[in-house]
Amino acid sequence: MKLARFETAGQSRPRLGVVVGEDSSAQIVPLDTLGEDWPTMLSIVAGGEAALAAVRAHVAASSERIALGDVTLLAPIERPGKFLAIGMNYRKHAEEARKLGVAVPENQFWFNKQTSCLAGPYDAIDPGVSVALDYEVELGVVIGAPAKSVTPEQAPAHVFGYTVMNDVSARDWQKHSPTFTVGKSFDTHGPIGPWIVTADEVGDPHSLALRCLVNGQLRQDSDTGQLIHDIWAQIAYLSTAFTLESGDLIASGTPEGVGVARNPPVFLQSGDVVRCEVEKIGAIENKVL
Repeated sequence: MKLARFETAGQSRPRLGVVVGEDSSAQIVPLDTLGEDWPTMLSIVAGGEAALAAVRAHVAASSERIALGDVTLLAPIERPGKFLAIGMNYRKHAEEARKLGVAVPENQFWFNKQTSCLAGPYDAIDPGVSVALDYEVELGVVIGAPAKSVTPEQAPAHVFGYTVMNDVSARDWQKHSPTFTVGKSFDTHGPIGPWIVTADEVGDPHSLALRCLVNGQLRQDSDTGQLIHDIWAQIAYLSTAFTLESGDLIASGTPEGVGVARNPPVFLQSGDVVRCEVEKIGAIENKVL
């Protein structure tokens, strides 16, 4: 299923829905009547199979449909407890980082993106004070059942679904701190969406094509089979240190082709449109203010 959060004209209250159909015929089935038991996306994620069973039954029985083009899609999950991102996790991206003088880490290299940076799939990106704004397409992972000290073999049972992410990066501010957090967490620098695709529909997350285009020009083009540490290893590593909770977001890494690694560097400018695509998930598109 494709689970979305959305608004309709004249109504600012976020609503939940399931996207059915494809392309121009796509529609959204509102989940308003489930609000008493499942009022938020976080509650559906935490509700696991019981919540998904209720959603499936509702979609099968409901005749209400809204054309997808008539709604505004929001970030598909409310602000979660954690938004974690891994650095230099594609081989060729690690190599381009090395050429820039960034040491390739021996262990998984994690940093926080503050959850206040989350933005919708078509929201504008505000550079803020940064003059070195960059893009990073990533497969996003939504944690389902809480995970603590799980093995890689156990990790798939703790994934609720997947989404598209752009780990927008203020490269100048990223250098201010070795943790990367400040330069990765400007407001609007975490667009995700356009929805969450449940894990059962995606299948193996390690064979998905992903691309980033800026103004229609291809900048990144790879697949998740190139991950150094796959998603199961990521969940096992993180859960060894602390509990991953329902709704936590993981940005699983970006491939080569980022703007800072070009010669000369090519950073995002006002008016640029960044499109991030992940196979089986969809695409998000954000314009730089």
